[in-house]
Amino acid sequence: MAYIPHYTITPHLLSQVEAVAALRERIQGAAVELSWVPALQKDTRTRNVHASTAIEGNPLTLEQVRALEEGGEIVASDQRSRREVLNYFAGLRYVEKQAGKKNARHEDVFELHRILAAGVMDQGEAGRYRTIGVRVGGYMPPGPAEVSGLMFEFLDWWNKKAEEISPVLSSAILHYRFEAIHPFADGNGRTGRALALWELYRRGFDTHHIFSVDEYYWEDRPRYYTALQAVRLAGEDLTGWLEYTAEGLKLTLERVWLRAQAFQRKTSKKVVLRPKQERLLQLLRDHGSMSPAELWAALGISRQGAMDLLHPLLEAGLVEKIGSKKTGRYMLRNP
Repeated sequence: MAYIPHYTITPHLLSQVEAVAALRERIQGAAVELSWVPALQKDTRTRNVHASTAIEGNPLTLEQVRALEEGGEIVASDQRSRREVLNYFAGLRYVEKQAGKKNARHEDVFELHRILAAGVMDQGEAGRYRTIGVRVGGYMPPGPAEVSGLMFEFLDWWNKKAEEISPVLSSAILHYRFEAIHPFADGNGRTGRALALWELYRRGFDTHHIFSVDEYYWEDRPRYYTALQAVRLAGEDLTGWLEYTAEGLKLTLERVWLRAQAFQRKTSKKVVLRPKQERLLQLLRDHGSMSPAELWAALGISRQGAMDLLHPLLEAGLVEKIGSKKTGRYMLRNP
């Protein structure tokens, strides 16, 4: 039996997809200036690794993950945590290399899982469909005897039908369906998110590999799990899940636009934006300009904390101060 996803294109979903398309075009247009793309690719890969492993409970911080990618030593971290992170870096590079492949096979999924799960599985074998029953919270995935057939249907849909709809939708459908089948004994979450990213790469949606939607899932994990569970409660109706993931992709692209502006600046002072700096830039974008007091109140930090965030942004030319010393306000500086 063929897999047929069920969903409705609601006005809200349509508006989100249109907003995503517009943001993507803006970013792709800016990426004509290729000098800053490698730095943003590296930053995005690090953020993807940190977020996707953190969702599964990995305790390493973003800075520790970045240090591992650069070959540094991490103190006070266990071997498994490091292995999970390094595996995910290898998995993302595998996905990037497979981006131009027309048809995905079982062997490709096995290889991706082998890379991601090697040495960090609690049960089962990396690169082999499970032969045991599993439970995910209150959800009981299909039995092991059904897995192979369901994965045949999954891959058949991916290879033949996914291209008929927007990659914003097809990547989200792949993500959910893979997690519902839960084909491996362990490591399904990381593998499913990597496959969703693969679809964005394969469809040419993220040609430069600079989008990190996993951050969106990690920042509000309860909502992520609730959105997955809601599909089952709705009788496999994917509409709510698609609205949720489209919203996440829109937020992701808004952040990429801010990061791209940071890397684009013709200055020797490059800024790898911290989460609170991104929030600060978003506040200035939304409000036009803000006083120091308004900024630190909105961010919930001290005056000194706000200034520590602002100084690198001022030096990099992302933010400028207008007005006098007493009545000065901060605003985004036009590129």
